[in-house]
Amino acid sequence: MAENAQSNDPRTQSERQFSVQRVYVKDASFESPNAPDIFRGEWKPTHELNVSTKVNRIQDDLFEVVLSVTVSAQLGDKTAFIVEVQQAGIFGIAGFAEQEMGAMVGAYCPNLLFPYAREVVSDLVSKGSFPQLVLQHVNFDALFAQHQQEAMQRAKGEATEQPSQH
Repeated sequence: MAENAQSNDPRTQSERQFSVQRVYVKDASFESPNAPDIFRGEWKPTHELNVSTKVNRIQDDLFEVVLSVTVSAQLGDKTAFIVEVQQAGIFGIAGFAEQEMGAMVGAYCPNLLFPYAREVVSDLVSKGSFPQLVLQHVNFDALFAQHQQEAMQRAKGEATEQPSQH
């Protein structure tokens, strides 16, 4: 019960601050290495999606989060296109516990950036004269949790390994 009272304390809530300062495309590229021949066949591609994030601390409570999205489309053994987008944002984040900060920059900010990256990918693919590509939602909360779990398993593995002596 005291826990609920503490979480409703206005002083605690006012100390936690989050703001979006800016959202921008940091880098974008589109390649269609097999054009124009790729347009002559039936369009039934396979797609591969890769996402990653990078966090740069600009100042104490100011962070740049860069979401990198790479999509490649294969038509048989030929690459139809490769699109790479680095969608970035500058976020003011203050008053969060260290564990919460990881989730903020590793999941919450990428969730905010992804719709912008999805739009850039869709635009570039369309401008390359390919059918519209709308990326499905990515669950960054689950990806962040998986990354944390893998990091804990690696740490446990390193802790149990004993250095060999000759």
